[in-house]
Amino acid sequence: MVKVYCYSKCSTCNKALKWLDTNGIKYEDLDIKEQHPDRNTVKDLNDRSGLPLKKFFNTSGKMYREMELSKRLPDMSDDEILDLLASDGMLVKRPLLVTDEVVLVGFKEDNWREALLCK
Repeated sequence: MVKVYCYSKCSTCNKALKWLDTNGIKYEDLDIKEQHPDRNTVKDLNDRSGLPLKKFFNTSGKMYREMELSKRLPDMSDDEILDLLASDGMLVKRPLLVTDEVVLVGFKEDNWREALLCK
């Protein structure tokens, strides 16, 4: 099953969902604001993605800037970062694509094509 954590007012999320629809890929659309991943899920997704934990942050988001996280993150432990990401879905970079095989953060069409269509 393909799950996509999105925010309905995010143009990149809408572009990603349109791409999925155009390519006939069935998916579960999860509202990242209302159904954001909990701490254990964030940890699992991070482990599976192979990405540094800081790549899971929505660095262009209002909340990220207001909290001055670009300055704070270097001094935070992974546990503190996980707690923070799990505290509010608006801190999480989106769209967040999750399948049994892959976790992709953000929408890069080539990466999504490779993960979903080139099996």
